[in-house]
Amino acid sequence: MHGAPGLIEQVLAVARRSVTRTLRQRALLVFPLLFPLILFAINGSALGAATRIRGFPTSSYRDFALALPFIQGALFVSISAGTDLARDIETGFFNRLALTPLRGTALLVGQLGGPFVVACIQSGVYLLVGLATGVAIATGVAGALVLLALSILIAFGFAGLGALLALRLGSGEAVQGIFPLLFVSVFLSSSSLPRNLIKVDWFREIATYNPVSYLIEGVRSLIIKGWDGQALALGFGFAALLVVITLGLAGAAMKTRLVRT
Repeated sequence: MHGAPGLIEQVLAVARRSVTRTLRQRALLVFPLLFPLILFAINGSALGAATRIRGFPTSSYRDFALALPFIQGALFVSISAGTDLARDIETGFFNRLALTPLRGTALLVGQLGGPFVVACIQSGVYLLVGLATGVAIATGVAGALVLLALSILIAFGFAGLGALLALRLGSGEAVQGIFPLLFVSVFLSSSSLPRNLIKVDWFREIATYNPVSYLIEGVRSLIIKGWDGQALALGFGFAALLVVITLGLAGAAMKTRLVRT
């Protein structure tokens, strides 16, 4: 007589469904890929004059701008993760899963399998497009691998945020309504200029206290600076903190929701 499946087996079982559902929804793959790349192409050409500012860290604005698609793609991952989970909540499928022997951890983490695959695909595409358009990775092949690891970790953290919103709000429309606020957090960061070159005091202060700045700067450092230990420590640190906080709060929200239902 076989025992109950282990935690990893349970996570994989739920993740398999999440991945299959995500891959069938081509809009979840195409749009998150194209929109950040379109902005990258526009900004790389239109904002090239910014490299003439004294103290700008690179002579190519395209090199500077490549970090942004990785963060924007992570935001789209958060929304797709949230809307998929909210759909399961609205249809009652989530509650039916909760009645099975599945552990809560497996149920939550497995639901993020699809978003994780999307994060892996889009991170690879963004890097390849950057290389194809002439972006040079200052840290070489090893740095490119670290960049992919950091960007996937960031996207997984934002996927956890999407799950948290879905469990709190219980509605796909409500989750999508949060997206503009998330997008604003990117623009109120060091996405367009290094923080030391932002002349508007209030904007520089917001960018300094905005964790998104350090996520962007961690990715960007691998492209234009080389091995910057401080930038990488802050980037990985905030990304890991995002994963821990969002999944922890999502786990608590899941327990609350299941108690209510």
